[in-house]
Amino acid sequence: MALTLPVVWSEACLRHAPGAEIWLGVRMPDDELPERATIIRDAAAQAGARVVAAEPHGDAAITAVHDPGLVAFLRDAHADWLAAGLDKDPGQDLVVPYLFPTGALLGEVAPHRPAAVWARTGHWCFDTMTPIGPGTWEAVRGAVDAALTAVDLVQGGERLAHAITRPPGHHVSTRAYGGSCYLNNAAIAAQALRDAGAERVAVVDVDAHHGNGAQEIFWSRADVLTASLHVDPAAGWFPHVMGWADEAGAGPGAGLNLNAPVAPGTGDAGWLAALDGLLERVRGFAPDAVVVALGVDAAAGDPNSPLEVTADGYREAGRRIGALGAPVVAVQEGGYDPATLGGLVVAALEGLEEGTRDA
Repeated sequence: MALTLPVVWSEACLRHAPGAEIWLGVRMPDDELPERATIIRDAAAQAGARVVAAEPHGDAAITAVHDPGLVAFLRDAHADWLAAGLDKDPGQDLVVPYLFPTGALLGEVAPHRPAAVWARTGHWCFDTMTPIGPGTWEAVRGAVDAALTAVDLVQGGERLAHAITRPPGHHVSTRAYGGSCYLNNAAIAAQALRDAGAERVAVVDVDAHHGNGAQEIFWSRADVLTASLHVDPAAGWFPHVMGWADEAGAGPGAGLNLNAPVAPGTGDAGWLAALDGLLERVRGFAPDAVVVALGVDAAAGDPNSPLEVTADGYREAGRRIGALGAPVVAVQEGGYDPATLGGLVVAALEGLEEGTRDA
């Protein structure tokens, strides 16, 4: 079927190109590459989707879910790093942390703001594999603008819009970035929908890895349900320490955080069955809008996960999510096999269009 939905594009998303990441202390090539975005854009356009330029938005929608200090750090980090001469001594041209002031270090002492930028990085970042380069901030803001433009389109009457957000965002919490993510585009979109009048919003995350960011951001809230379908972190997969099925929310949000971890090697049948369990709960929540964190790295052959989902599985997942009957904002997350990436995203969007049309 030909696509008819709008897909939102920001040229700025190509500017994040650090060229490396630090993995287990080793500098190695990164795989969160600019061409991921162009592959998705071109595949969607060839399938009939309308490519819409992202419109600029202010920071208010960002600080509605993120600590302003995190936003300021990301904006200034690379310039501050260069001003400190760290690209020359010790010769590190990327902003990467070396010190993580965890609770085990601090005990009951509230941390002070580190004076040194090289220490400040670990104050806001939880891993070493999410470097900041010269164009990172512009790309991150472009991704946010794409997500918020998709929200605007849905608020304007579209039943479905897709934001080609790159870099991805679903691992970012209120005050910490990591996991190749810098700002949580899906959470920002969910809050923007709430602020625009949706009383209840559901975030459905089908990326191969746990959507820990939205879980933390909305953990104690009754107005946003979070649901994540992901490879079991107990099998050794990122983010390792979160994503278990018993993490259910707290206070007003008790019972509104849903995790469906699946075993490595899970294919379409088991993956869709786990999704159905989540969607049954989402349907009972009766959301006024749905945000889909659309990672396609659960696909067979993707280098970053052990799952075996096919394009048909993604198409059917899209159809079942669309059939919830609420308007949908789809926000791009993972997917790292260039040969299959465009087709997988198109398949998911085809399913979403079919589901929202027939609901």
